[in-house]
Amino acid sequence: MKAIRVHQFGGPEQLKLEDVPAPSAGPGLVVVSVHAAGVNPFDTYIRTGTYAIKPPLPYTPGADAAGVVASIGEGVMRVKAGDRVYVAGTLSGAYAELALCLESQVHPLPPNVYYQQGAAIGVPYATAYRALFQKAHALPAETVLVHGASGGVGLAAVQLARAHGMTVIGTAGSDQGRTLVKENGAHHVLDHAATGHLDEVKKLTEDRGADVILEMLANKNLAQDLAMVALNGRIVVIGNRGSIEINPRDAMARDASIMGMVVLNASEKERQAIHAALVAALESGVAKPVVKMEVPLAEAARAHQEIMKPGSYGKIVLIP
Repeated sequence: MKAIRVHQFGGPEQLKLEDVPAPSAGPGLVVVSVHAAGVNPFDTYIRTGTYAIKPPLPYTPGADAAGVVASIGEGVMRVKAGDRVYVAGTLSGAYAELALCLESQVHPLPPNVYYQQGAAIGVPYATAYRALFQKAHALPAETVLVHGASGGVGLAAVQLARAHGMTVIGTAGSDQGRTLVKENGAHHVLDHAATGHLDEVKKLTEDRGADVILEMLANKNLAQDLAMVALNGRIVVIGNRGSIEINPRDAMARDASIMGMVVLNASEKERQAIHAALVAALESGVAKPVVKMEVPLAEAARAHQEIMKPGSYGKIVLIP
């Protein structure tokens, strides 16, 4: 089968399309025929060799995919050959024609969701769900500020928070991104490149501040977040690209909490809860993954370049 392989850490040029042996489904395992594979920012961090997770070389990147179950191993009960599924994590990597998965990593893909959308669920929607509900314990009638709301995680958070009965404020850096955020349910959309845009959050909340802030670029925004979070507010750091100086008094004055999270740290019980909720959200139409770009598997390097460009929106998927 064809798969992308990385033989040494480095730039996008390290992503090579190669022929590799097809995986087989041992006990408790599932082989999925991949129709689309999701590209996530952390895929690029792992490729550079600077991320906390450093897989043994060579490896096939990718955690998210959607397709059809090709075969199952002994003891697998939740799926059967021919089932439409989305994949949240793999044993062999998702940038390939076939992916080997644990049974617990494979979830039903409702008939109203196409494969490209299915490849946009695993990391983005699980991250958004865990940040909102398992970390921040967001409640209906609260206000959430989603920084970088036009990206894959941001749009997922907007959709889930709106359906949960929250007031949603989203930010984006382009007209196209802001339109997309509004279309996906945000009550208010701000330009995060505009001077003083964060003061608008105070105005929109009658000077209370946001109860929950989902932060995609903490090294730029965290100090300002602390100055505009509500009393007993919760800031969840989802993305960061460097260090920042903050004033802890801002957190003290508001009894505010700053929480970091990585979706890979979720326990098995938390993952089960996340995907039970996401399958239901997909079935009901609450979750509607937005696919920005479809790229042939052989051009994975281009997809890695595109996903790191500023002003990105929606999801990039690879098509084997």
